[in-house]
Amino acid sequence: MGVEIKGSPVSEQEFEEMKAFVYEYLSASVKNEEGGGRMRWYPWHSADYRFNHILNVVSLSETIAEREGADVDVARVAALFHDIAKLDADQEVHAEEGARVAREYLESRGEFPESFVDEVCKAVEDHSFQGDLSRLSKEAQCLIEADMLDKVGANGTALMLLRMGYEARTHMAAAEMVDRVLERGKDAASRVQSDTANDIAHRRLKRVKWFREWLEEEVPEMNAEPTSSPRGRGP
Repeated sequence: MGVEIKGSPVSEQEFEEMKAFVYEYLSASVKNEEGGGRMRWYPWHSADYRFNHILNVVSLSETIAEREGADVDVARVAALFHDIAKLDADQEVHAEEGARVAREYLESRGEFPESFVDEVCKAVEDHSFQGDLSRLSKEAQCLIEADMLDKVGANGTALMLLRMGYEARTHMAAAEMVDRVLERGKDAASRVQSDTANDIAHRRLKRVKWFREWLEEEVPEMNAEPTSSPRGRGP
């Protein structure tokens, strides 16, 4: 008797349709800002940034799930929906709201197994969990680890430097901003549970440390103590 091969409950076409829906939902959230949305002026609170972050988390979730033996479909679909309500719901409830939107979508489009829908929605709901990740499903762990990892490394550094520019800081504040990425990376490394996520976290931390060292080497005054302005001159 042959071995039964379990097919994916989500076709590539269905996944592409989900992606289009998520982007359209985020865009509509921005347009409805005056009606209660929480869009901010920083570019990473735009629909385009949020969608890019979501796609990064999808990719990382897939990688972690594949290597750690989790259900890849549950992990990637949950990742796709995890921040769908980020722009129109309060931060404290965006995970629950995202799970609600995901359930409405999955139950009204296609014929996805009930257990699959439940697992996806539970992972979305749990993705803001701050406790011990081992208490959650493997798929929720993959999502949370991926969500944390997207904010560290080269990508996290680039976003912090972008923020520096929008806050009208000079390049002399770069070391401070990079240090924030390092702290975030260390926090992520201390929380992740899987070997795969731990490996990714430490590789990304190395890149940030290298960049910090290059800054110190090329800008000697980066770590110098601030001095008072010469008398008779402006600040």
